[in-house]
Amino acid sequence: MARLAQLKLAMGTSIFLVSLVFAMFLSVIMFIIQLDLIFSVILTALFILFQYLIGPAVVAASTRLQYLKPGENPWLESTVKDLAAKSSLPMPKLAIVPDQTPNAFVFGRTASGATLAVHEGLLRNLSQDEVKGVIGHELGHIKHKDYIVMTILSALPLIAYIIARGTWGAAWFARGSSRNREEGSMRAALVAIGAISYVVYIISLLFVMRLSRLREHYADSYSAYLTGSPRSLESALTKITYGLSLSQKPPTGARAFYIGDPAMAKQEIAEIMDKKQEYDLDHDGVLDEHELELAMEKEAKSTWARMNTWFSTHPPTFRRIMLLHEIESEMTSGQYTSDRIYAHV
Repeated sequence: MARLAQLKLAMGTSIFLVSLVFAMFLSVIMFIIQLDLIFSVILTALFILFQYLIGPAVVAASTRLQYLKPGENPWLESTVKDLAAKSSLPMPKLAIVPDQTPNAFVFGRTASGATLAVHEGLLRNLSQDEVKGVIGHELGHIKHKDYIVMTILSALPLIAYIIARGTWGAAWFARGSSRNREEGSMRAALVAIGAISYVVYIISLLFVMRLSRLREHYADSYSAYLTGSPRSLESALTKITYGLSLSQKPPTGARAFYIGDPAMAKQEIAEIMDKKQEYDLDHDGVLDEHELELAMEKEAKSTWARMNTWFSTHPPTFRRIMLLHEIESEMTSGQYTSDRIYAHV
């Protein structure tokens, strides 16, 4: 499991870089408006702490999840219990989200207090082996504790975005009421702060998104090891991507926590459907699972697709499938061992 250190290094590096960019941002802002930097640092720290403390409650309320009582879903409960025990993890709280799209996610402040939530659509549209692969993926996030880091990191771009929107709004208001040079200078300062804030928002968001994509590959690899069936997760990811692409609901702000990103799924499937005749190998008018996988492979190789992932919370589905293919081949050869869980990331 030596390569797990690379994920920890990536998380530590992301925290350092985003914090450094944000510290420089605060210094510039405080210089412009001539306020004490310590005051802004304290406010930022309080904001992050506030998000960390109320984040789980916000996720639970926004997804309308319903916690399962013992014995309410015996198969799901026993499956999670077995895989959690194999992972040396405490049993997470289980919840069902009344949503017909196939998805799942974990959240919480600690591993011992984590919640694993699955959508009704996941249980209905995927086989038990596929659901098991998804559960293994989510337990991977708990094992790596990356969801906690993401909760904290995501606060910083959000602060920059709030400042940008607020200062631009104030500058626009000042435009109509400015009557002297002093008010004009204040408006110029607000415009400058807004512009700097937006640049910081973009830069810090790129760091956060890169870490978000990386952690998905690690969770996929962990699921393959835990379940011993990479193929189950491969099939699940294909069905999840297609199922999410059909949803009419707008993506939520918490989509980085899901196993599949609805926004990216719509984009991936839309590009494939534009070339449906090319990918429909048996010409039956329907793209089956195998045809979808082949289509995703070709689309993922395009330069535009690679650039598009910079602002994505998840890697393209086929890149995830390819990683699982490599693990599956190694398992078949009999050379796969526990110290090579993350060797293909």
